[in-house]
Amino acid sequence: MSEIVLALGLVLAVEGLVLVLAPRRMEEALRLIASLGVDQRRMIGLVALAIGVGLVWLAKG
Repeated sequence: MSEIVLALGLVLAVEGLVLVLAPRRMEEALRLIASLGVDQRRMIGLVALAIGVGLVWLAKG
């Protein structure tokens, strides 16, 4: 359970850092994502999920 809380805290810290350092870039990225089709967004999500799972798997090694 503590690993899940740690992972969630890291995600929130990184997301917060992006919003603090580059809020306009985040708006641009959100506009770009909104302009993509549903299938493209799903594929991006699937790739991000696979990379995330792979990184966790490597870290737990």
